[in-house]
Amino acid sequence: MKMFFEEFKKGMKGFGDNLTIIINSILLSLVYIIGVGLTSLFAKLFRKKFLELKKRRGTYWSELNLKKKSTEDYYRQF
Repeated sequence: MKMFFEEFKKGMKGFGDNLTIIINSILLSLVYIIGVGLTSLFAKLFRKKFLELKKRRGTYWSELNLKKKSTEDYYRQF
């Protein structure tokens, strides 16, 4: 009788582990599809590009345009 309960306990643990893997996979897939899918949809609707993939110049450094402001503006940045 004791052996039956030990084996039953092992079987239930294995069943619980397998069920956990299935449910977590389904939930994480839904979160990914909803999160990434909605973000992608809104980005396409508003024509937002998160990565600038086109290489315009020979460098990846962005232009700071430091000479367009007066010196006083730089003293009062915050």
